[in-house]
Parts: sequence; structure tokens; C-alpha cells
Amino acid sequence: MLTTGAIFLASPCLAQATTRMCDVSEQAGPACLLSHKHLPKLPAGPLYWHLDEFRSKADAERSAVQTSSVVESFGSIWLFTLERAAWRPRAGRHVSTIGPLPVKAARTYSAEYLRSVFLPGATAPLHVHSGPEAFYALGGDTCLETPAGVQIGRGNGNSLVIQAGPPMLLMAIGRSERRGFALILHDAEQPPTTLTQAWQPSGLCARELANDQAKAAPGK
Repeated sequence: MLTTGAIFLASPCLAQATTRMCDVSEQAGPACLLSHKHLPKLPAGPLYWHLDEFRSKADAERSAVQTSSVVESFGSIWLFTLERAAWRPRAGRHVSTIGPLPVKAARTYSAEYLRSVFLPGATAPLHVHSGPEAFYALGGDTCLETPAGVQIGRGNGNSLVIQAGPPMLLMAIGRSERRGFALILHDAEQPPTTLTQAWQPSGLCARELANDQAKAAPGK
């Protein structure tokens, strides 16, 4: 269990966007890159991130479309697809639809899919993105702080979306490890992520974590 003092001393993980490819280890630590996909164009209309689970890679690949990526993580085969809200693959188990994604016009796009396992209190360094970022947590709780305030996701399957531009702090809160994915959908001519120190969080996520830890204390 983290103490209140440890909340501010916890070492941050590396930036959410990274060129370090994921390996078979799924231990708590920095985020890693599951897949990078170049997208010459996107489907027309409001865009959503679809997450579907399959029993085999071959099954997932048969259901993939031009905006799909097939990855293996957390003991499953996943099909990540950018499409309209009503889209569904031909097979598999539909897990979540996240969006709409606030995408700005660009000549071409890139999708970065990340995996992370964070213990409560772990964060990424302060950063900004050149496109929207979406988060999906299979387990654990999520806190996202920006200059506009805070977003909280609780429980298995929680998701959050943030538009391009504002600096952000992502923190795992709650009382158990957070296992999840992230999507950065950005202008292919721009870097997906830039670290920044131009803004400092006001501690909103740290307070959420402190409250969670206090509830877990004996006698609470």
C-alpha cells in the first residue's frame, strides 16, 4: 500500500508513446508499443476505436479491415479497429467501442497502440499529443489530469478520451494494478508525443489516490 507521502515520490514511468516494442513480459513498468499502423485515410464520419477479442491470430486477421491492427496481449488476441460506431467484425467477441475520437484533418494518419501495467500511484511524465488519445483498462482505475480538470475511470473496462493539445498526467489510482491499452491517433507528419514541463498538475489524481488508499486502511 502506498502512503500519502509516497504518492508524490513515486518514480514516473516513461512517456506513454514509446518506440520500445512490447515483449512477452507483462510486469508493472513503463508503457510499450504494441503496434504502429500507417493510415493513408480514415473512414468518413464520427470515428470510434473498436476492441474485439479472438481465440487465434488467424481468426482476427480474417476479420480485419484496412484500419485494423492485430496484437497479442494479456493472454488474448486482439483486433483493434478504427471505424464507425455500428461497425462489427465478422467474428470474435466485441469488448468495447470508444469514442467518438476528436480527429483533426490531416493528409495521412498514424495509429500507435500501447500496452501498460501500472501499480497504483505510477504515472507517465507530463506530455502532449499531436492527436487524440484513448485509454482502455481491462482492470484497475484510471485518473487523467489536464489544465481543464480531471477524468476518472473506475472498474474493469473503463475508458477515457482526450483531444490533441493539452498537457496531461495519467495515473493509476485505486487499490490494484491497472492493466490497459492506449491509442494515439495522430497526424503522420507530426510526432505522436512531446514531453513538456510548461504545466504542472495540481494534484487532483494524487488526491484521488490518497482517498483510495485511506479507504483501504485498517478500520476504514
